[in-house]
Amino acid sequence: MSFSGLLQLGFSTVIFLLAATAAKQWGLAPSLGKIALTLALYSLGNLIMLRLIREFGMSVSFSLSAVIQLVSVNVVALIFFGERVNALQATGIMLAIAAVALITLGPYLQGRL
Repeated sequence: MSFSGLLQLGFSTVIFLLAATAAKQWGLAPSLGKIALTLALYSLGNLIMLRLIREFGMSVSFSLSAVIQLVSVNVVALIFFGERVNALQATGIMLAIAAVALITLGPYLQGRL
């Protein structure tokens, strides 16, 4: 992945984090402005993802985005919103991270093993 692609991936992650935060704020106190902001941010994030799909393919773009978002959204939910997960949920999150990492890195590692 090129440096430009990594920047786009990072930017989309920030946008999706802002969208998730806006969605949480809407969930706490619904308003038309909050839902409009949430939809606009998710739309912008998806437009960036379309560029990544064109450049790197669907499987790589969505897999990398999924694992980065999974980790970052959980960090925000746990640290900033004080949410808690039980041991079973934490195990599921860790398995999901491992699964996406294997899917993403599998083709690269398979040729080297």
